[in-house]
Amino acid sequence: MVDRLTRITTALAVVAVAGVAAIISYRHAYELVRSHGEAGATARLVPFTVDGLIWAASMVLLEASRRKQPAPALAKWSLAVGIVATVGANVAHGASHGVIGALVSAWPALALVGSFELLMNLTCAPQPTPHHSGTSNAPQRSTPNHHTPRWGRPQNKRCSPST
Repeated sequence: MVDRLTRITTALAVVAVAGVAAIISYRHAYELVRSHGEAGATARLVPFTVDGLIWAASMVLLEASRRKQPAPALAKWSLAVGIVATVGANVAHGASHGVIGALVSAWPALALVGSFELLMNLTCAPQPTPHHSGTSNAPQRSTPNHHTPRWGRPQNKRCSPST
């Protein structure tokens, strides 16, 4: 019950942070696109292409990982380009206010990308296995799809980025 509550509240927090960050990041990118000559539908849609690329690439990487296939190079490249583009647009938006303005403006994009990746980790996290109390003569089953990294949190190798 506690594990489930932790996962639910974590997911809600991640979604809330991602939602706020997405709205602010969109506004920064929209204002940047408008200030560089685009208007109307183009100015409103260009920011969606950046974050949409991040979403699409992440979904392809997640699916490849679930199928235990190598991550497609184009998906890795698209994710990296999308992250650089969204952070870059936010930095450029705040650059006229100096270094601090650029860093403050970059934060929503970083929070959005971080929240999205945290959500992907929740999606990939193994479900807790029930623990049986008492003694049992049944052999313990090994779980080859799970490993414990340095920090002690079991992870599903099936969804790890290195797969």
